[in-house]
Amino acid sequence: MIPISDNILSRRKPIVIYWLIGINIALFLWELKLEVGDQLGIFVNNWGLIPIHLSEPFTNTLAGNPAAGVVVLMRSTSLLLGIFFHSSFSQILGNLIFLWVFGKNIENLLGHIRFLGFYLVSGVLNGLVQILIEPNLTTAIIGSNGAIASILGAYILKFPKAKIDTILPLVIVFIPIELPAFVYVFWWFVQQMFYGIGSLNIPGGVNQSFTSYLAQFVGLLIGAAFGAGGQRAGGKRTNCR
Repeated sequence: MIPISDNILSRRKPIVIYWLIGINIALFLWELKLEVGDQLGIFVNNWGLIPIHLSEPFTNTLAGNPAAGVVVLMRSTSLLLGIFFHSSFSQILGNLIFLWVFGKNIENLLGHIRFLGFYLVSGVLNGLVQILIEPNLTTAIIGSNGAIASILGAYILKFPKAKIDTILPLVIVFIPIELPAFVYVFWWFVQQMFYGIGSLNIPGGVNQSFTSYLAQFVGLLIGAAFGAGGQRAGGKRTNCR
């Protein structure tokens, strides 16, 4: 299933989403360039989120080593930067499609600045959950999966009756259908089984966390909790405020 659009009309242009899509595509093209030069593995290991690189110095800081606190601060940038890199063509394509379809009306609802903050904070919180679940993981975690999961969670709460225009590929036939938005909560997790398609060559591997689904489920709850804090919007084809 490929979501195309929803039946909620927005008054504002999703400027932040335009920028996020552009930045993600530009950085992915840069990753492809690094891959050709055999530098991608070094780059991802330096800037991607590697849980043990944060959990270990944090533990040392609590044990009374203040120098380790500096390491924590330096490496904490990976919680944010890792959101903007992707490990495969299928991962970036899936994430950006979901960002566009489900994010534009959340941006319309929140406004540009608040939406950007919600996106970034959600991604960082998902990274922290990954660290808590697997603190000794030694491979990098990259991608905006956690942020998109939170957007999806907020969308379901804000627009529970929304309908999603969807294309259902059947071999070479594409059937257009309309599905309730909540169906995509299930499909979000299913489609990630295919995120290995078109993987980049990253020595040592990436996104090998066995509990990533659990972390993203927490991301859904984060978005849902945020969505529950505001007034629900209807699912009819009307302008959102």
